[in-house]
Amino acid sequence: MNVLIKNANIITPYEVLYGFELAVEGTKIKDIAPCGKLQEENFDKIIDAKGNYLAPGFIDIHTHANSGHDTMDATFEALCAMADFYCKNGVTGFLATTMTASIEDTKKAIVNVADYISEQNKKHGSLDVSDNPRSQILGLHLEGPYFSPAKKGAQAPEHLKEPNADELADFIRLSKNSVKIVALAPELPGAQDAIRFLKDHGITVSAGHSDASFDIAKKAFDCGVTQVTHVFNGMRSFTHREPGIAGAALTDERVSCEMICDGIHLHPAAMKLVVNSKGKDKVILISDSMMAAGLDDGEYTLGGQKVIVKDRQARLIDGTLAGSTLTLNKAVYNMVKMVGVSLQDAVRMASLNPAKAIGVDKCKGSIEIGKDADLIIFDEELNILNVIKAY
Repeated sequence: MNVLIKNANIITPYEVLYGFELAVEGTKIKDIAPCGKLQEENFDKIIDAKGNYLAPGFIDIHTHANSGHDTMDATFEALCAMADFYCKNGVTGFLATTMTASIEDTKKAIVNVADYISEQNKKHGSLDVSDNPRSQILGLHLEGPYFSPAKKGAQAPEHLKEPNADELADFIRLSKNSVKIVALAPELPGAQDAIRFLKDHGITVSAGHSDASFDIAKKAFDCGVTQVTHVFNGMRSFTHREPGIAGAALTDERVSCEMICDGIHLHPAAMKLVVNSKGKDKVILISDSMMAAGLDDGEYTLGGQKVIVKDRQARLIDGTLAGSTLTLNKAVYNMVKMVGVSLQDAVRMASLNPAKAIGVDKCKGSIEIGKDADLIIFDEELNILNVIKAY
């Protein structure tokens, strides 16, 4: 199918092209030109962006759940419902993210995602321009169980344990090599061996839910950690005498920072500090969403624990934050409105940067000729108006 998207303000990695149009051939971006340069009669379908923004689809590499469904449900139906919800909010690709749970339950979730991806791959080579495209699972993010009890956050304490390379190898095998990120606390016994093992298998290692000192964090970066999990949350507090993981990450150009930009997990000044320290290339916007995303306030669960959602805030009974109800389009909006980041850079933090983190940036994450036509159209308020999805 050949598709023309006209009358668009196109957000590329380098600039915003006002009054341009884009051609899709098959599943790839074929051409980008000023409006009127491409012949409409050469296309099977024409989409009028009506002066709105055309951007790469967002990629959420840390998200557990939404709309009453969770990765840990370990059902095909849950993943389908989650993928439908993500696409409605501009996310065309995501990592199904696990929680700390029993090894048995973790394995069930991993196998379910692997089977889902196998079924999803049957759509390879197709382009969905319908009103209800489905987001694509790009792999697995294992958040736990290798975390510090001191910084467990909403992770179930009874299932926390030390990293084990043999166990990780089993997870990878069960996933059919779809594990893209493993989060762990680098100060735990066995962590350095696990980091090297994961690095050798091409898997991104993220330091999180950790009480590591600045020095231990730096050693972990030397070992192969290239990312920190939801910066400032679930880690030792930054102080001027002991900067901890946050200080180590903010001052090390090798490391990217995940960030939850809901105005709840982080004060806008903290968000700005991260951006000023890391620049536009090393900040990754995530939702870290739980099953209440897209639903009303009420009682829910996360990792088998009761969660109360009130005024968009998800908390355990003891008041601990338990994921978020954030969507990634809202995170981009918040970066622009709360932090003062340009729209172009905020989009990059939700598309190209996460694509790089999981090694899919050669085909996804930006509007460039030859890349997959994972595209979204949105207005000034970041309301998603249209989604085009290439499989």
